Amino acid sequence: MNKEEKYEILKNACLQNLQAIGEDTQREGLVKTPERVAKAFLELTRGYDMDPAETLRSAMFEEEYDQMVVVKDIEFHSLCEHHILPFFGKVHIAYIPNGKIVGLSKIPRVVDIFSHRLQVQEHLTKQICDCIQQALNPLGTIVIIEAQHLCMQMRGVEKQGSITTTIYYSGVFSQADKRREFMQLIKD
Repeated sequence: MNKEEKYEILKNACLQNLQAIGEDTQREGLVKTPERVAKAFLELTRGYDMDPAETLRSAMFEEEYDQMVVVKDIEFHSLCEHHILPFFGKVHIAYIPNGKIVGLSKIPRVVDIFSHRLQVQEHLTKQICDCIQQALNPLGTIVIIEAQHLCMQMRGVEKQGSITTTIYYSGVFSQADKRREFMQLIKD
């Protein structure tokens, strides 16, 4: 399905949703809403059309560096796959090279690609870690995500300011001392 076909389907779905809740879709403020929602949804889910592993492979370099590389405080936003409501926060990532490093801008790009898909935070954390581990084959990878979920704040329990933290790691980060070192680095 091409982008224009997706756009038309999304636009019509939004129009039907507005009608279903009893809105006047000809009201001035809503006339162009289906078009805006369709464009926004395509933008917010653009990660489906991108290959995160290829993004990493496009900027890999031979390097004998064998200490931790940390990229912290990567801001992200995504859509919860259960309610299609936003969740957002920060991602902290480290890997220990095993003969190859990657251009640093590629790590946040991987976060963007995966977060621009419908997600749950747990899966997003694992996907980022697995992608870096498989593409770079480092000695280990660790990912921590701290996020606020509007599905918890706007509906259901309506708990404002709560933070959900997830962690996923591989390789040498199975060792508690390596995890502690990473945790200390992201707190500074």
